[in-house]
Amino acid sequence: MPFRVLRADFLRTAVKRTDWPPPPDAPEFAFVGRSNVGKSSMLNALSRKSGLARVSNTPGRTRALQFFELEVQPSGSRKVTRIRFADLPGYGYAKVSKDERQSWVAMIETYLREREPLRAVVLIVDGRHEPQPSDHEALSFLRSTGRPIVVAVTKMDKMTRNQRLPALKLAEAELGLPRGEAIPFSAVEGTGTDALWAWLVQHADVAPG
Repeated sequence: MPFRVLRADFLRTAVKRTDWPPPPDAPEFAFVGRSNVGKSSMLNALSRKSGLARVSNTPGRTRALQFFELEVQPSGSRKVTRIRFADLPGYGYAKVSKDERQSWVAMIETYLREREPLRAVVLIVDGRHEPQPSDHEALSFLRSTGRPIVVAVTKMDKMTRNQRLPALKLAEAELGLPRGEAIPFSAVEGTGTDALWAWLVQHADVAPG
């Protein structure tokens, strides 16, 4: 990996704007996806810290914004840069009341539209299935915010080698992405970790040394 992770820690939970970490001291990246799509596993793989984000078998457990702070260092450089990750509540499966769901939506939309240090968003979709209506809705909303977006297609390790490229192409076609734009990802195998880090670092304006 062209960048080493020196430190990765849970920072805080936020349910309202006043809970957000104070800006603008670190570039921030949001991770968005359906419940049980592998967001926590992705964060753990990127941070090289297996217990950073809590992985649960219960869809919809994350019911607030979870912030994490990392220190990364470009290979061959003494420069250390702080970066923050924001794990947003999953959509699609969570069994919650209508009022609670609406409060989530308001919280997430406010964060994605108004958070000043937010540099870009990672939209995560499950490669084992074609993108769901909620995935299309999420991508449409993210595009309306004007934030840079990358789509990561997860669960690659759950498919045979022959299934992976067709699944990736299907996700790109269904979401209207140019060929080769989505990043195939597997937290189990480490597939896509370097590619996603390269994209994140590029949008954090971290220059390799």
